[in-house]
Amino acid sequence: MPPQPCLGGSLMKRSRSCPHCGKDVEIYRNPLPTVDVVVLLPGRNVVLVKRANPPLGWALPGGFVDYGESCEAAAVREAHEETGLDVTLTRLVGVYSAPDRDPRHHTLSVVYAAQAHDPARLHAGDDAAAVRIWPLDALPELAFDHARILADFSELLPPQPSTPGAEA
Repeated sequence: MPPQPCLGGSLMKRSRSCPHCGKDVEIYRNPLPTVDVVVLLPGRNVVLVKRANPPLGWALPGGFVDYGESCEAAAVREAHEETGLDVTLTRLVGVYSAPDRDPRHHTLSVVYAAQAHDPARLHAGDDAAAVRIWPLDALPELAFDHARILADFSELLPPQPSTPGAEA
């Protein structure tokens, strides 16, 4: 994957006066850490949430990592808050950090695959207006860079067995 363009040093840091001594203190701007979760269900289906807040659209369950929280704990928490599902993380899918991946600000997302303990508990919660199971080969238009994430995830899956009588 080619490196992403840098936004430039002048946008990376700024300074402000220390309230105690008056000296300039550099303040660095860094991407905000987030997580996304690909909840894989039988038949190559995935769980998507319809976002209740802008940017609107269908997306993977996910959100911001809280201070003092690991990315793994944030992924499990966000999956539960948005879908009602308790999940077990099964693998790291990747890290996505393109500066334009989120129209609100620069984020860095650690993406995990997961299995649901009890898919019957699926229900929309927290920031989700709706939640639905979608086949990986028939996804709706997705928010953020989630189409790319799911394409990358699909590449990690073993090939589907061929159907008897189908042309190769």
